[in-house]
Amino acid sequence: MVSKPKDLPEKWSVDVEIEIPFHDVDVMEIAWHGHYAKYFEVARCKLFDQLDYNYPEMRDSGFAWPVIDMHIRYVQPLLFRQKVTVTAWVAEWENRLRIQYLIADSVSGARLTKGHTDQVAIKLHTKELLLASPSILLKKLGITS
Repeated sequence: MVSKPKDLPEKWSVDVEIEIPFHDVDVMEIAWHGHYAKYFEVARCKLFDQLDYNYPEMRDSGFAWPVIDMHIRYVQPLLFRQKVTVTAWVAEWENRLRIQYLIADSVSGARLTKGHTDQVAIKLHTKELLLASPSILLKKLGITS
């Protein structure tokens, strides 16, 4: 299973604790698979806040970053009232923004779910797809000044 790289810059990674709520589960008290995208999004938003490049800042910089691909591997089900930690980190940034995710049980540390999302930069005014990430992202990541 994928693990967060140990040498990752600190601001490139976040942990978010979530308790699986009743309205996310089925009659068997298992989280519906469609809610995992929401758990990823909660962690991704916190990561973007930490990078000082959240969705409003992306818009203000002239770019949209739509998700073009998402992959989720459901290893073990998430259960009603289970406390989980969603870890999100920047895995790629040159031609796309890939965020990698790991959902683990907050108590035992057992790995429950892994996945990733891919986002690409689009110029807001022209809707032009960029084949390389814009300099603002590289600056926010601390790669350039």
